[in-house]
Amino acid sequence: MTIDLRHKSHTLLDGPGRAPARAMLKAVGFTDADLERPLIGVANTWIEVMPCNYHLRRLSERVKAGIRAAGGTPIEYNTIAVSDGISMGTEGMKASLISREVIADSIELVARGHLFDGVIALSGCDKTIPGTVMALCRLNIPSLMMYGGSIMPGQFQGHDVTIQDVFEAVGKHAAGTMTNMELKDLEDHACPGPGACGGQFTANTMAIAFEFLGISPMGRNGVPAMDQKKDDVAFECGQMVMDLLKKDIRPKQIITRRSIENAIAAVATTGGSTNAVLHLLAVAREMGVRLTIDDFDKINRRVPLLADLKPGGRFTAADLYAAGGTTLVAKRLLDAKILHPDQITVTGRTIGEEAKAAQENPDQQVLRPLSKPIKPTGGMVILKGNLAPEGCVVKVAGHSIMTFSGPAKVYDREEDAFVAVQAGKIKAGDVVVIRYEGPSGGPGMREMLGVTAAIVGAGLGDSVALLTDGRFSGATHGLMAGHVAPEAVKGGPIGALKNGDIITFDIAKRRLDVQLTQKELTARLKKVTYPAPRYLSGVMGKYARHVSSASEGAVTN
Repeated sequence: MTIDLRHKSHTLLDGPGRAPARAMLKAVGFTDADLERPLIGVANTWIEVMPCNYHLRRLSERVKAGIRAAGGTPIEYNTIAVSDGISMGTEGMKASLISREVIADSIELVARGHLFDGVIALSGCDKTIPGTVMALCRLNIPSLMMYGGSIMPGQFQGHDVTIQDVFEAVGKHAAGTMTNMELKDLEDHACPGPGACGGQFTANTMAIAFEFLGISPMGRNGVPAMDQKKDDVAFECGQMVMDLLKKDIRPKQIITRRSIENAIAAVATTGGSTNAVLHLLAVAREMGVRLTIDDFDKINRRVPLLADLKPGGRFTAADLYAAGGTTLVAKRLLDAKILHPDQITVTGRTIGEEAKAAQENPDQQVLRPLSKPIKPTGGMVILKGNLAPEGCVVKVAGHSIMTFSGPAKVYDREEDAFVAVQAGKIKAGDVVVIRYEGPSGGPGMREMLGVTAAIVGAGLGDSVALLTDGRFSGATHGLMAGHVAPEAVKGGPIGALKNGDIITFDIAKRRLDVQLTQKELTARLKKVTYPAPRYLSGVMGKYARHVSSASEGAVTN
């Protein structure tokens, strides 16, 4: 069967009636020869405000060269991006999760509006990664996502550091254990150049997840941002999207229930970010695949934690790449009979075939053998209970605390909790509660790295717990429960808590409870006075009105 490579663009460009469209495209430099080839959208999330995406202009030129070499006509376009790390701890952070929806919407609209035959999306910072893939799911045309790659670690006092160390240094500085000069020195050296945050934080977590999903080519996302090989990867990805077009391979053939399970297993074995729960739920919804928050816990129970990666471990994403990369991770899961090996990927090969090509650095210490896992189960768990009837997410990579019980210190916004930590008002044994920071209540479900890092920096990481209807950064570690659902503004039990209430985490039993009867909780909830919405108009107000629960991926309906 002959495949029409211009299956969409011929409608836009062919025939006498389309002369006006051709005339306008010629005005910006396209030739007749260009317009007779398939049109490939290059959706670039380049932005000048952050290192994560700053180098994507360079990579997009190589992507476009690869498309041209393979017989296509690339058309680059841009979308937005919001830096989590820069906006963290401010009102600006509320824009971060919302940006995921805008990224997906904008990529989809441009591709639909200009009838592209295929799309390659370039991502970098946290929300650009799932946002691009959500758009590819909606479009369902031959396409792939290429990740710009990780930043290299910085150097401070003779050892590797990441942005996580800077956030935790703020807590050390407030506690008096770090000087102004040391903090400035760390600030100046933690981020040595372009690339996304270097640990197994959200960006690298989602980059690995989407390789295992099959929508990114195995092994390529892990090449660091400024490695010379990244330019070769970009050129190859440009050629690859043309190959997908010629074979008519589309996201619906790649993203299935089994490939999503592969992605969750990759997150589990590498100790990835809790944000993966939100983003994979959202991708599954876009693809029409049934997935629930409970599925994450089921998979984590049978996947060993093998990767010794920051924030809970010792190594960075660049170290994992040098050890053998994500292909080696796939080989471990294949050997453990956890991987679904028959799932097709954008390379045209199955993930099982990709895994068998793994090459391991014999001296590497980043990825443990199956016989010596860091933990027998994965890096995150889902808790339910009278405080989280719809569930919440706890990252267990990096700590061994299985139970915790203590009095609540309740705050209605992140800033108040941060001030309390800095002022020394949080003591060992406390459970910090931050509410009205959920998808709708925030709005935007802010990450709490400023607070969690300050707690760790103050020396309380193993003696204080935290729960919130907001989110955590992938750089967060310690006993922290995020995504508590239902959120406070939607009548969730977290809204009924008072200072001094005894809250219990029980990881083994998968429970998060407050020592109150259901009758007491119900009575309190009837008396709750909810804060007025912070935003009534604009994108923030619109999002607050339409966003779903975190347990459903915080997607807009």
